[in-house]
Amino acid sequence: MIRPTKGRTPRRPPKKPSNNQKDPVGVYCRVRPLDVEDEECCIEVISSTTIQLHAPDGLKANRNGEFRETQYSFKKVFGNATSQMELFEDVAKSLVDDLIHGRNGLLFTYGVTGSGKTFTMTGSPGQGGLLPRSLDMIFNSIGPYQARRYVFKTDDKNGMETQNEVDALLERQRRENQPSVPKTPSSKQKLDPEFADMIKPEEACKADGVDEDSSYSVFVSYIEIYNNYIYDLLEETPYDPIKPKWNGGGTPMRQNTEFIPPQSKILREDQNHNMYVAGCIEVEVKSTEEAFEVFWRGQKKRRIANTQLNRESSRSHSVFIIKLAQAPLDADGENILQDKNQVSVSQLCLVDLAGSERTSRTRAEGNRLREAGNINQSLMTLRTCIEVLRENQMCGTNRMVPYRDSKVTHLFKNYFDGEGKVRMVVCVNPKADDYEESLLVMRFAEMTQEVEVARPVDRPICGFAAGRRHRNQAFKEELSRKLDERGGPVDRDVPSVMNHLVHSFPPLPSCELIDPHDDITLPRMIEALENRQRIRQMMIEEYNKAANMMKSVLQELDSNLVSKNNFIHEQTGKLGEKDKIIQNYKAEIDRLEKKTKMQEYKIDILQKTTNIYEVDKRSLQHELETREQRLQRELSEKRRMEQHMHGMVTDTQLKWEKECVRRVNAKQLEMQNKLWVKDEKLKQLKAIVTESKSSGRPEPPPRQTQPQRPSREERTPAKRSASPSPVPTTTPVRPLHRRSRSAGGEKWVDHKPSSSVDLDTVLQPIIPNSIKVSAPSEKVLSKCDKYVLTHQEIASDGEIQTKLIKGEVIRTRGGGQAVQFTDIETLKQEHATGPSRKRRSSEGSPAKKGERMDGDWTDVETRCSMAMEMRAGSNMGPGYEHHGYTKRRKP
Repeated sequence: MIRPTKGRTPRRPPKKPSNNQKDPVGVYCRVRPLDVEDEECCIEVISSTTIQLHAPDGLKANRNGEFRETQYSFKKVFGNATSQMELFEDVAKSLVDDLIHGRNGLLFTYGVTGSGKTFTMTGSPGQGGLLPRSLDMIFNSIGPYQARRYVFKTDDKNGMETQNEVDALLERQRRENQPSVPKTPSSKQKLDPEFADMIKPEEACKADGVDEDSSYSVFVSYIEIYNNYIYDLLEETPYDPIKPKWNGGGTPMRQNTEFIPPQSKILREDQNHNMYVAGCIEVEVKSTEEAFEVFWRGQKKRRIANTQLNRESSRSHSVFIIKLAQAPLDADGENILQDKNQVSVSQLCLVDLAGSERTSRTRAEGNRLREAGNINQSLMTLRTCIEVLRENQMCGTNRMVPYRDSKVTHLFKNYFDGEGKVRMVVCVNPKADDYEESLLVMRFAEMTQEVEVARPVDRPICGFAAGRRHRNQAFKEELSRKLDERGGPVDRDVPSVMNHLVHSFPPLPSCELIDPHDDITLPRMIEALENRQRIRQMMIEEYNKAANMMKSVLQELDSNLVSKNNFIHEQTGKLGEKDKIIQNYKAEIDRLEKKTKMQEYKIDILQKTTNIYEVDKRSLQHELETREQRLQRELSEKRRMEQHMHGMVTDTQLKWEKECVRRVNAKQLEMQNKLWVKDEKLKQLKAIVTESKSSGRPEPPPRQTQPQRPSREERTPAKRSASPSPVPTTTPVRPLHRRSRSAGGEKWVDHKPSSSVDLDTVLQPIIPNSIKVSAPSEKVLSKCDKYVLTHQEIASDGEIQTKLIKGEVIRTRGGGQAVQFTDIETLKQEHATGPSRKRRSSEGSPAKKGERMDGDWTDVETRCSMAMEMRAGSNMGPGYEHHGYTKRRKP
């Protein structure tokens, strides 16, 4: 068997707003007076719409440590000298007027704990708050037009029904006979002195423009939201007759006072998508005193507690709901029209929100801590809903508003969707300890003012002619007057009038018959009855005349009324046209205001963006200036370095130019020396050959002319250079010469580069027990203890000098060898000084006494008479000491 599929419940389309016109949420601010006059104050009233908050001493208002004063604007600001009457006139009076005219309203107080919210809503004896003044204005306005009790009846679905006066009487009797049903307080009872003098008689007020052709009835209910649960404060708590009450000692008490805890209520949605509390008791009241007595009865059950900040701190959100039911009268203006669709119900919700508090200040524990957490959570949900509504309206988004996160927001979501006006009174305490909490409250209030609520649409008016009640009363007054003129009763009921009319007829004669032939009694009776009939006919005629006269008067009044109605309709049509024009203007104004707000919002965003860009610009300009300064320093440093490098390049260029000139001169000198050496060798060889051939001859052959060596004055002295110098000729030295200090008993590494020039001098470094290498290697160094390097260079006078750089071979930790230089020996050769380096032959004219012959320079003994010795280890480095010894001639 195939089961039929269960169809899903179709999703209900969202409720469309019936009016495009919107009004912003009215936010008012009230500053309570300080408890102590000398106490520090952090809130100052600047004007009737602005207050200023300044940080108290010892507290920094922002993160950067600067003290900052902030100003907040409201629709109106009430200082500590504002009376309760002034507050009601500006805040709640318009909401009560809308309630009487069939529109809904929501008024709630908001603020930190101990800021005066309950006093603002309830008041005190002699200073009634918003709630008792609202009730007083309602009953002052609709007092003459109230229906009898139980004519209006709730249907337990947030609706209202009507019944006739007979059914209402039966309902009243039934309720009075039921002991379980709580009786409605009567206005004839003695008033409670706690609220008897809440409102002074001179402060009473009433609404204008009340519909006289309707009947009214007021119903009140009182609930509280405690720990996010809804409880009915008007519900009579039943006592448990069975369960005994046990005391602390474990024995039952005599009196059974154990009561059943109240059950929480749930929220439901009616057929018009409005939220209401299911099962909540609604009490019909007929006067201000009755209504306030009901309120006070529920107020005594409200949860309050003593905390560190408030002696009577509200631990729950209280909601007092005033419902006003009204129905039009029938065509005769006598009874209520028995049509449920014609019944109009409007309500005003007065909400006293519990104050937000910080547990660090209240030091709450246990249940108080839990209550504080739930209070703060519900207030946070309210802030979140306001923020989402504001974002959706300002930015055009369609985010879901989280009404269901809290019972407070879920119950009043219809008001924010356009079911009535919303007003909020922000209560603040100016003392310095509440500065931080007051700052958060001000920010939330400022954000709430930007939320707009759709304006509710007026309900349609029934089609009956206006003034029905007045005409009915006029008819009754006219009838009473006529009856009074005829001696009839005035303001009496119909049976008494009939009895008076019956007694006004002539009395009937005695109708007792004694004799069957009595001819007097019956004719007398007939005559009396005829007289009565004649009087009756006369009364009927008079009544018909009066009725016709009344009918003509009523027709005349109807004709006048019709003409007036036609005139009113005509004026209403014109007024409707004007209203349309006004509505168009208002719509255009609203559109422009919304556009202005949007532009202001964009301007604020652009201003903030501009400020951010300005800050970035200043920081970038500062950074740019810093970088420019750094760049200027770098450029100046670069120019200085360029100048320094240019000077160094110039100096180096001049140095190298001089070095090049010196090397060219040295090279020229080297080549000249080589040529001169070759010439000298050839001449010596020729002289030796010639001397050997002519040894037997008495006279030596004549000396040939030899090329003269350029003198020292003609040669350009060369600077010290690493370039090789010319090899000088062998100079004659003394037979006895000093041996080099390099000789020793150790094994040496004789490092002589392959580029070294062989000088062919007599004095040569001789190192015994040495290994000669052109390039040292690790293997050779490992076998020796000493090291010597033969290095040749050009001296300052252009001659070649040889340096012996000595050192010790040291074993390293890694297994290798290292050389540590310890000494330097320098070997240098020089030419004999003289006016000329030109060689002259010893032959020729004999020399004079004391005069040296040029031939002295040509023999070996003379040339070898010059020697040199190096002093190693002198302070000035390698030193030179020249010794010139003249050859001793044999006698």
